Amino acid sequence: MQESKDTFKKIGIMGGTFNPVHYGHLFIASQAKECFGLDVVVFVPCCSPPHKEGIMGGAGSEDRYRMVLLAIESNPCFVISSVELERGGKSYSIETVSEFKRKYGAESRIYFIIGMDNMNELSEWKDINRLAEECEFIAAKRPGWAEKELRWKGKCRIMEVPLLEISSSDIRERIKKGRSIRYLVPETVENYISDHCLYRNS
Repeated sequence: MQESKDTFKKIGIMGGTFNPVHYGHLFIASQAKECFGLDVVVFVPCCSPPHKEGIMGGAGSEDRYRMVLLAIESNPCFVISSVELERGGKSYSIETVSEFKRKYGAESRIYFIIGMDNMNELSEWKDINRLAEECEFIAAKRPGWAEKELRWKGKCRIMEVPLLEISSSDIRERIKKGRSIRYLVPETVENYISDHCLYRNS
């Protein structure tokens, strides 16, 4: 579902490269909506992540956008925004959150959904102190990460999720080696990857 002009009160932002989007992303987004009563979760494919150089691996912005669109089309509570793709250049979360505040109004509450492993990198994010004032973080607890390891524990809300060890990098590697990715990504995404010959030589 594409982003609408409706005003939401509690908005979750699910940012990432989505290279490709997989069931782990979708499950975390669904859990965040349920656990924190979000009105909507907005998937925001980034243009170029500032802390993850050289990982695009053969899937361009349009392909990544279309795969997310296919993955979320059956869930009316999931929408997609092209704000970072249209902005171009490095994708900074503070700029995206500020844009959402302008779009949905200052009264809207923004929740930034991230993996717990990203929490210790927050000090490297642009304008992190201002970002922490503009939104709340929802950290999905992932395999191998404990709450005591978090430097920014006081700035986030921990969300327990099953330990789903699915990663985009593993999916790309499987495709490169000719292995199946069935049940790791939605069937529509699997078909898109096959039809467009993505990741085979990445």
